Parts: sequence; C-alpha cells; structure tokens
Amino acid sequence: MSTKIQKKEAQEICPITVRLQLKIVIVGHVDHGKSTLVGRLLHDTHSLPDGKLEAIQQSCVKRGMPFEWSFLMDALQTERDQGITIDTTQIWLRTCARDIVIIDAPGHKEFLKNMITGASQADAALVMIDAKEGIREQSKRHGYLLHLLGVRQIAVVVNKMDMVGYDQKVFDAIEKEYRAYLKSVGVEPTFFIPVSAREGDCITESSANMPWYKGPAIVESLDKFEVAAADEKLPLRFPIQDVYKFDERRILVGRIESGTLKAGDTLLFSPTNTKVKVASIEAWPTVSSAASVSAGESVGITLEDQIFVERGHVASHDQDAPKLTNVFRARIFWLGHKPLEAQKRYKIKINTTEIIAEVRSIEHVIDSDTLEQVKIPRVDRGNVAEVIFRTRGMVAVDEFNTNPRLGRFVIIQDYDVAGGGIISMEGFVDQRTNKTSAPKSQTTEDWHGSACEAAWRKWRRSWLAPA
Repeated sequence: MSTKIQKKEAQEICPITVRLQLKIVIVGHVDHGKSTLVGRLLHDTHSLPDGKLEAIQQSCVKRGMPFEWSFLMDALQTERDQGITIDTTQIWLRTCARDIVIIDAPGHKEFLKNMITGASQADAALVMIDAKEGIREQSKRHGYLLHLLGVRQIAVVVNKMDMVGYDQKVFDAIEKEYRAYLKSVGVEPTFFIPVSAREGDCITESSANMPWYKGPAIVESLDKFEVAAADEKLPLRFPIQDVYKFDERRILVGRIESGTLKAGDTLLFSPTNTKVKVASIEAWPTVSSAASVSAGESVGITLEDQIFVERGHVASHDQDAPKLTNVFRARIFWLGHKPLEAQKRYKIKINTTEIIAEVRSIEHVIDSDTLEQVKIPRVDRGNVAEVIFRTRGMVAVDEFNTNPRLGRFVIIQDYDVAGGGIISMEGFVDQRTNKTSAPKSQTTEDWHGSACEAAWRKWRRSWLAPA
C-alpha cells in the first residue's frame, strides 16, 4: 500500500479539526533506539510527506547500505555517516486525538546541552532504555534532568524487546529498578511500555509477541498525556525587549510570554514598581491598533505617562505580579568547561533581563547516578547542584512551578551559555513589599555607585538629552 493511500485512509479515520498540540521530548542513552522509534512513529501514523520513505529507500540502495527507520528523521548527512544524532530535531506527526511535536534529543554525554534545550520546551517525555543493555548512567541522568526541568509526565519505553526474545522477566526487572530510581528523585512515571521500534511492536497497537503486556501502545500513551495549560491563562508577563522612539511616541516592544494584555490596562513595571496605563497597542503593518494581545505575540505598546523603562524590565498586572528579589535559590545544571565556583560572579539571563549575580553558596552538588549530595565549593561540568544566587540589583522572577516563563534562567561564562536552572523562592521573601523602605543600615555612601543611582542617572540623561 502506498504512502499516499495510507494518508488518505488516515484522514478519513481522523478528520482534520482544530486540535490541541502536545510537545514531547525523546531522550535516552546513545543507540537505545530514539531515532528508530521516531522514524517508525512517522511511518505508522501516516505522517510522512508523499514519497519520503521511497526516496530514502532508494538512497540506501544507491549507497549500498541497509535501510534504517532512523534515516527518516536523521536529516544531517553527518548523522547518517556517523550513525548518531548530534542535534535537537523537531518532528510533527498526527494521532487521532491531537497533533504531536516530537523533540528528538541527543543521548551522547557531550551533547547534553541540546538534550536540555529540547526538554525545557516539552509537556511530556519518552525515556528510551535498551532492553538488552539495561539502565545506563545516562538513563539516570536524563531522568533526573527531566525532573529538574519540570517535566512531570514521563513514559519509559523499554526498546529492542525482540533482542531479548520478548521476555517479560527482562522488562519487569528494568521497570522495577528504574521505577525505584525515579521515585527516589520525586518522579512518578506515567507509563512503562515494552516495544520493538524496528519490528513495530507496541507502536500503534498491542503486540501479539507480548500478550503479557496489558498497557497502552506508544501512540495510545501520547493521546493520554495532558496538554499544558495555555500560556494566555497564566498571569501577564511582558518582558521589555527594547524601547523605540517613533514620531512623538516611545514604543515599548517585546513578546507576551504569558497572559493577556488589553489597551487601557494598568501595568506594574518591575523592578521599578511603577504603575501606568496602556495608551495603545501598536500593530504593524496595519494602521489601526489592536484591542488586545495574548501569549506568544510580539507587540509594541505606548503608555499614557512617560516613565523610565528599559530592556529587561517586566510588565505585569498589579494582581499576580512576579516576585521582586535580589536573592533566590536555584537548581542548576552546569555544562561549562570551567567549574562554577562559590563567591564568583556570573552573568545570568532571565528572559530579557541580564544581570550580574554572585554565587553566595553551593548548598550541595547532586550525583545524578547515586543521588548522593556532596558539600563542595564548586560544580563540575555535567553535574547538578542547588545554589543560592545574589544579584547586583532587584529582578522580577517567578517560581518555576508557578510560571516557567520567568522561572528559568541561563548562566553565561566566557560569553557562552554554560548552564541553566530553575528558580525557587523557598526560604526567601518577596521584597516588593519593602520597596519604599531601605534597610536602616543604609547610608548616603551606600547610595553612591549603587544600581539604584546608576538607573536614576541613566533615566535622567535620556530625558535631558536633545531630541
């Protein structure tokens, strides 16, 4: 049966409607079958472009190499030559219930940064484990990082069951060991699924080779995952990207990260704690202004009163505003070539905000294999740690579990992204309520050279400068 006929039949069974989109990431140790699974999913859900399968099969014949399902998504020539996935790739497919965006992430330890990039965007995850090789160090590392990045819906896929004779005892042993590990890091896996991606067992339906397995197949499990709440339902977060002077107007531009913004709304700007009404929402290239905008839209706004606003400031509604602080707790993953060290300063980026932060203390470093907490003053490459940061000035943040848009950040070392993490305010207060009172110990000398003085002088210069 041709791919074109298969797609026609699939459309008759699953008519095209407006549907929810689920983003999933597939992770696992190298050669545990991630790319093969994705290729098989594309084929078995009839999501391939017309002629794609045939073209790759013909290419394999010309090059004198056997066809592999992984070739359907390993687009880079270097990947085919080396037989590994070296980049993060997004693939779209359709099930009868929803649209799926698959983020395929590398398994090699040296490509961990791309895996983290992919996982940070996902609603759910598939963790691949080779039934023959069993649980590896990277399997545990990936499980912990998924927890660290806030991915709570996880299906563990035990692949290559054909290589162990579809033995239930092998599957049960892997499930018992890995379930215990995930539980120890606070993760409750949603599904454990035995499959053979190469042979097509338990991809779209149950397999006659494994009558002992009564759970869902891969595609069924994808349809059972919950789609994350729409960002427009979260509190408004509008980080300022830039300020344009256009005609007689000052237009604040940026991307609405969450929530909804309407003309006439009163905005609270952080960290200055200034309130002002939105005069208009600018729209290009149309002449008329938009009445409202929501999460995901890049917009420009004008304000009724001219106030000091610059890149990195965050607009929100007065209710459900982000927390304002210069100290916070973070769980970080470190990928820098040099260790992250206590008492050293680094540049951190929280959305459009860039600020210098000092590592006040490293509470502990976590061995992702043994989960041992080690008390040392540095975090080496590839390790996970809990750290206390103190920033040079006030920053607007959210706890990651409340709003991920301002709840995650990256760390810069030597002009390169060297790590990232998620924010927790556990043990620290929102300092917004203290905005009108300085600490009693603060003196006139403390003002000079401070971040507050620098901001005031910058604002004063911008308004005194000739037009």
